[in-house]
Amino acid sequence: MKRQHSTRLFAGLLAVALSIGSALAKTPVTSTEFEGISVRVEGQGPDLVFIPGLNSGAGTFTETCAAFKAEYRCHLLHLPGFAGNAPIADVQNGFLPEMRERVSRYIESQKLHKPVLVGHSLGGVLSMMIALDKPELAKALVIVDSLPFYAAIQNPVATAESMKPVAEQMRAGMMQQSEEDYRSNSKRFLQGMSNQPERMQTLIEWGNGSDRATTTQAMMELMTTDLRLPIAQIKTPTMVLGAWAAYKPYGSTKESTRAIYAAQYQQLPNVDIRMSDTAYHFISWDDPQWLQTQIRDFLSQH
Repeated sequence: MKRQHSTRLFAGLLAVALSIGSALAKTPVTSTEFEGISVRVEGQGPDLVFIPGLNSGAGTFTETCAAFKAEYRCHLLHLPGFAGNAPIADVQNGFLPEMRERVSRYIESQKLHKPVLVGHSLGGVLSMMIALDKPELAKALVIVDSLPFYAAIQNPVATAESMKPVAEQMRAGMMQQSEEDYRSNSKRFLQGMSNQPERMQTLIEWGNGSDRATTTQAMMELMTTDLRLPIAQIKTPTMVLGAWAAYKPYGSTKESTRAIYAAQYQQLPNVDIRMSDTAYHFISWDDPQWLQTQIRDFLSQH
């Protein structure tokens, strides 16, 4: 009887495994390119458009997509010039505005109906820019560890205008560095980006594979883009997911970091700010279950 029972149990488990495998095999997966943006599409259902950050690849949101693709269609974007993707021409004429236009055109060309934009870091800034430029395009925004004006973190009285010479000097200095110094400094900058040590090699490879002109232009634009007042015009429901644990050694607390977020987003109507207890900058890697729970809860409301 025991042998018969175990045989039936094994057969049952095998049947379940095969049915799951069959379901996963039927999940549509496509890879394409749109105006220099690499796009991987997985799943089926309402659309989620994932936009990674500076020097980052679509792998930022691989696990997040895996958690949602049974119910949603994930569009995993990989921006030009970052993590091995070829850069755009004349990047010095403007990276963020050009990416805003290209991502918007992708959504329109694919006839996506009111997708949710999920943007990490620079991708969060792009999501806000898209919502300001084309408010009808997105159903909701999920901003992952991003701020409307990065320069104000270090200098609360900074303005976009006052930061221009500083940002230009930074870009010029980075462009003049030797390859060895540039890579060494980039690697040092990556410390504290994730609480998962095994992710560091991925970040280093992404950084080494990113176009220096694109990186420095994007950094300069982030330092001189102030959306704190313009976001008052955003009517799209927005959730902001923040991180603070990386700054704990420097005296930061969850409450003090949340206050920074609240101050920068105070003009955004009905913004929903939530803070991870443990994540560093890459929340999707460092606190994946928490991030997925917050997104699922937010989507259920909108």
